[in-house]
Amino acid sequence: MVLERKEQLAVATRTEYDLCIIGAGASGAGVALDASLRGYQVLLIDRGDFGGATSSKSTKLIHGGVRYLEQAFTKLDFGQLKQVYHGLHERHTLLHLAPHLTRSIALITPVRRWLAGLYYTIGLRMYGWFASGQDRLPHSRWLSRKQALKHIPGLARWVHSAVMYYDGQLDDARYALSLVLTSVKAGATVINHTSLVDFDRLETGRIHGATLRDEIGQKTFTVKARHFVNCTGPYSDAIRQLANPRMESRIRPSKGIHVMLEAILLNSLDGLLIPETKDGRVVFALPFAGRTLLGTTDTPYSDLDLEPAVLREEVEYLVQTLNPYLEVPIHPDQVKAGFSGIRPLITTAEKEGTKSLLRDHEVEYDDQSGLISLLGGKWTTYRLMASDTVERILELDEREEPDRTANHPLVGATGWHANYEDDLVRLYAISSDWAHHLSHHYGTDSPEIIHIYQEHPDHQEKWHPDFPYRVAEIIYHVRFEMAITIRDVLAQRTRLEIQDWQAAYTVAPKIGHWLGKLFDWPEHERDAAILSYRTYLANAGEKAGIVVK
Repeated sequence: MVLERKEQLAVATRTEYDLCIIGAGASGAGVALDASLRGYQVLLIDRGDFGGATSSKSTKLIHGGVRYLEQAFTKLDFGQLKQVYHGLHERHTLLHLAPHLTRSIALITPVRRWLAGLYYTIGLRMYGWFASGQDRLPHSRWLSRKQALKHIPGLARWVHSAVMYYDGQLDDARYALSLVLTSVKAGATVINHTSLVDFDRLETGRIHGATLRDEIGQKTFTVKARHFVNCTGPYSDAIRQLANPRMESRIRPSKGIHVMLEAILLNSLDGLLIPETKDGRVVFALPFAGRTLLGTTDTPYSDLDLEPAVLREEVEYLVQTLNPYLEVPIHPDQVKAGFSGIRPLITTAEKEGTKSLLRDHEVEYDDQSGLISLLGGKWTTYRLMASDTVERILELDEREEPDRTANHPLVGATGWHANYEDDLVRLYAISSDWAHHLSHHYGTDSPEIIHIYQEHPDHQEKWHPDFPYRVAEIIYHVRFEMAITIRDVLAQRTRLEIQDWQAAYTVAPKIGHWLGKLFDWPEHERDAAILSYRTYLANAGEKAGIVVK
């Protein structure tokens, strides 16, 4: 389905919507899809790219939360237990809705002593028990030292044994984008790079419209809607207080960083869970996108006007945390890339650290302005969060309509199966590595890219010798996925920006060339876009202590 941004803008200016959703991350896109499937006329906007902020900066896990389960029993906290149950229930649903973007992953926790192994085995058996009947992931196991080293050859030799359990993994950026694209197929209007300037109010203070700014065309326009839904995550308070200045802040932002290392570091398709760091957190080392993803941190963050950066001291913290678990220690200079996101934690006790705050969610309705805000939450429960939000809107409208999202596959999922890449090789005579890449990024939409690939020899060129991406994908991103900028392509449509900063820097002129050609950019505009993106990467590398040039 061709997705023209200009056409979406034109539709937005002449349509009176039931819902205008501000923020197109997992929660906003989830609300857009849910509401569209229940018959609402929906407009979804984001000041950046779809899923471009918090939703693409996660640890890439679909999970109930092992840490929550431990805290539930040590603190006798039923709320934590409820979170685990909901997370495990939703894990099954997310794996089912987009199997091409998700997988089960074994997570291995090494231990030094028999007693520690017993402790984690009991806990993870309970974790599996909560999930029983929901999905068919393998049961947890207590591995011998020999078995643990077979699963992760790079482990330190001090390991006594290890406990292995299973959770889900997803490509968060592609999943968020798929939610947006699926909502379009359900009838929603979607526009990226469009910010909220102000709300239009009646004399009573109730919102009935909004002034928006097209950040690409540098023009403002107005839209009308019966309901406005705030799904801006860590930025929720700014929107809430724009709607009603009397509203108190509810969000305590928390910054989390991840870094990417060579895959050979673990030499495994399984992940490593470090159960407790020196400051009481957990850290994961996971295979993802041909790299080892290491994270995360969890620190208070206040400067929401700036995109959070990966800092050298944070890189060193993660590397120092991982090294005791490796046979061959690594150095911070081995980091290939990194990313930093802001979590939208709901405030609790005044003096608690952010790691102890619940990421549960709340749907807030402001009687004065009529603004509906979806606060808190986490990736795994986005669908539950969206459902609760739409249920609140239905209640306000005195309507009843069932949630249809649990059995509504996302774009690229219908007809997909585990051997779909073999079908692509057989039907289109493409290389097995590119077929694997297409299958697990675009699912059953892959033939559209292959047709573009076959249109012209130039479309078959790889961007970079070390990665599978080809020019045909850029054209597809523009035609069908509303990619507008170089970063849209490298950070959200593909994952090259988080795989390798230097590689992204190197290919930026090629991406800029093709975007310039597709959008008919003048030469100076194309060159400025390339320079701007390269400057961003160089600055990101400098802050992390990594040379990018």
